[in-house]
Amino acid sequence: MKASARAASLGADDQGRYRSVRAAMPALAAGLSAEDLAAQSMPDASPGKWHLAHTSWFFEAMILAAEPGYEPVDPRLQQLFNSYYESLGRRVERHERGLMTRPSIEEVLAYRAEIDRRMAGRIGRGFNGLEEYLFVLGLQHDQQHQELFLMDMLNLMSRSPLDPAAYAVEPRPGGPLQSSRGGQTRFEGGLVDIGHDGPGFAFDNEGPRHREWLEPFLLDHDLVTNGQWLAFMEDGGYGRPELWLADGWAVVKAGGWDAPLYWRQDGGEWTVLGLAGRAMVDPEAPVRHISAYEADAYAHWAGKRIPTEVEWESAVATAPDVFSNLFGEVWQHTASAYSPYPGFQPTDGTASEYNGKFMANQRVLRGGSFATPAGHSRATYRNFFYPHQRWAFMGLRLASDAPAGERAWIEDLETARFRAELVAGLSRPQKSVSPKWFYDAAGSDLFEDITRLPEYYPTRQEAGLLRTMAPALTAHFGDDAVLVEFGSGASEKTRILLDSATTLQAYVPIDISPDALNAAAASIAEAYPHMEVAPMVGDFLNLAPLPELGRGRRVGFFPGSTIGNLEPDQAVAFLANARDRLGPSSLFILGVDLVKDPSVLVAAYDDAQGVTAAFNRNLLVRANRELGADFDLDGFDHLAVWNVEKSRMEMHLRATRDMEVHIGGAVIQFAADETIHTESSRKFTEASVTMMAEAAGWRVVSFEQSPDPSVALVLLAA
Repeated sequence: MKASARAASLGADDQGRYRSVRAAMPALAAGLSAEDLAAQSMPDASPGKWHLAHTSWFFEAMILAAEPGYEPVDPRLQQLFNSYYESLGRRVERHERGLMTRPSIEEVLAYRAEIDRRMAGRIGRGFNGLEEYLFVLGLQHDQQHQELFLMDMLNLMSRSPLDPAAYAVEPRPGGPLQSSRGGQTRFEGGLVDIGHDGPGFAFDNEGPRHREWLEPFLLDHDLVTNGQWLAFMEDGGYGRPELWLADGWAVVKAGGWDAPLYWRQDGGEWTVLGLAGRAMVDPEAPVRHISAYEADAYAHWAGKRIPTEVEWESAVATAPDVFSNLFGEVWQHTASAYSPYPGFQPTDGTASEYNGKFMANQRVLRGGSFATPAGHSRATYRNFFYPHQRWAFMGLRLASDAPAGERAWIEDLETARFRAELVAGLSRPQKSVSPKWFYDAAGSDLFEDITRLPEYYPTRQEAGLLRTMAPALTAHFGDDAVLVEFGSGASEKTRILLDSATTLQAYVPIDISPDALNAAAASIAEAYPHMEVAPMVGDFLNLAPLPELGRGRRVGFFPGSTIGNLEPDQAVAFLANARDRLGPSSLFILGVDLVKDPSVLVAAYDDAQGVTAAFNRNLLVRANRELGADFDLDGFDHLAVWNVEKSRMEMHLRATRDMEVHIGGAVIQFAADETIHTESSRKFTEASVTMMAEAAGWRVVSFEQSPDPSVALVLLAA
């Protein structure tokens, strides 16, 4: 897989993207002293000053220096800030980086500023082929060092008996900690596709995409916590050689390990040093700073095992929503050696030394940590460390072999995802299922029937408002734009926009139901032959990179108040992800339902003809048909209620009696009157829409409201 195939597309705002990435590390360094930035705590770490300089050197060595006649900023710096590129000549060995008192931090920041000035001119002239890939590689490389900067700074702080805090508050670009969910999900395995392929950036070690065989397995929904680790320690985990690999036991004895890195007993209580100083160990928080050896010993003690990287990636591709903290807390150990995929080819040129030559004696970690910059993580990312190392933000999610004797079957990806999410959702104290599983072909037809009911006002009101607003909305598109519709369904409202957007170049409908999507896409393609139609089967909550279509701006379209089906944090995350996928100059047309009289709302979700009830029960029909479940369809009533505290309509399926339901090998118990929460539909005000949009990085351009019963269309700009 050559570099040009792995490059992210470069748009008009490359200058802004470059400035944004490059501003992050100086911001991390701003409150630290010159002494903090110059010291090196151990051979595996580097001084903060070196990180600031090296990431600038990378752009100079890989991109700027390739131009004929290029004059370096300072030729002496080429040796000082080369990391491990043998082809670029001599360098300072890693363990001696802390001995370089010259140049000063001020001179390093001046060097960084000059590289940024030169790169601004280089970006303005554009890139092609390998140059394009190297530019994006440089940005990704800078983001890697932002996390390394924090890892190394914490290690430096740990060397002081004063337990200093590097920051007043722990930097968390990865987002807030998610709460635990409990349990495991079974995955049937089979022949699975692994690795990166398609649009969007990936490091060379993430490909090529290839097939691997997996036996059935289970993967924990949650990360191992500090409280669980304390139980391991209290049971003598660090003193029981039978739990440890031979090399791991030797490392434990030689290092005197009795707890994770940065833990210490103070007055009989365990404390841990973090970037914001020393604090009591939080038993609910995921454990950090454990080596692969420690992870393996804990897994043996817990009666489970570490997942392979193929299991981890396959599970995440199948059912990402069942897991907590996949990407925003700790890098997760796998049992896989860091080795090349079949057919691996390193990046052309000097950057060939970036990953491939380290493929020996290391372990792969997956996911991402709290310190991983936003937008840097992806399911195919292969991080790697030696098994004894633990200063990185490393943690653990456990796996198990599927119980012997259970029937295994090979399922397509959507069926496997449906099974995993349904079983996980029904195993929670409040049983729940995502409303996206309503929409098989029958469910899509039923929803179209709902939109024509006299009680169901949102579709009529929004369509009328869209007809009125379409000329003004499409006037913002510009020539050769691409319309991307999230959860497109039958795409009926889309035609209103398409009729008005005469210069639109392409339409990308995204829907989870292949049958409904393909039928709608074919109908649109026939009606608008001048326009390219590129349907994408997928879950818009876990949005894949969009196809490279059109020369104009991208416009997102999310009608029907579907945004109201998402929890508030999910809605913000979706809008932020959509903004990232659509690009820096994009627009977004958002349909929302507004707060109104509850009697109007309840009637819309519990119609007199019972169509909404049939739509709700179709979830169980689908589970019986596709998953071999045995739901008694007459044993569940449709329930629609207005939740005034959360400003949302809720749909539930209520069990009429005690019963037991089987979904494959899973057994789900229902008590009489227990409900499955199948859908929430939040209702909005202009203020709540504005707050949600701004939290996701969008700006509200216009907010137009229909007559009663009122809905609104909101135009957002990136």
